[in-house]
Parts: sequence; C-alpha cells; structure tokens
Amino acid sequence: MQSKLRATLKDGVTTVAALISHPMEVGTRRDPSTEQLIARHFIQEIICRHGAETVMSADWGWGVSTNPYLSFQFEGGHLGDLVALQWIDNRGITETVKARIA
Repeated sequence: MQSKLRATLKDGVTTVAALISHPMEVGTRRDPSTEQLIARHFIQEIICRHGAETVMSADWGWGVSTNPYLSFQFEGGHLGDLVALQWIDNRGITETVKARIA
C-alpha cells in the first residue's frame, strides 16, 4: 500500500491530509511464531514542501501508530500548486508523495 496525500484550499488556507503507509513497529512486540522481538521500525522525520518552501517538518519516534494519519494547514497556497510530503525511517527507507492543491 502506498501513502496517500490530499491538499485542499479554502479561504486562503491549504489543508494537507496524509495517510502514511508504514508498519511503525515499537520494538516490544514478539513474533507469535518465533517469540523473538520484532525490531523497531519507525518514521523519524517528515517534511512537507509547497514548491521550494518547507511548510511543515516533524521528528517522530517509535510511539506513533501503524499507518499514521497526519493533517496540518498552511497559508499561501494556490489552486494547482504542488505539495510534496517526504518521510524517512530509522532503516533509511524513504517515500515521497505529491498532490496538487484542489
């Protein structure tokens, strides 16, 4: 499953909503078949850009739920502008999703 991104404009404010596809393992659960701990696997950093400008950034940890939902707002967007959200996890895996402001 790939992450999903939506950006909508209303009254000069752009609302960005993302459903991020990621297991977000905390490192305390055990594999039921082997009883071994499942290694931590979590998003460390999220950055959202509107054009070349960073409009949101966050540092996350292992306490965030599986397939997290993120929503925030910013001013200055226009219909059709590109918004890009990128994340990187503790294993170096990264994903970027893009959407046009509607």
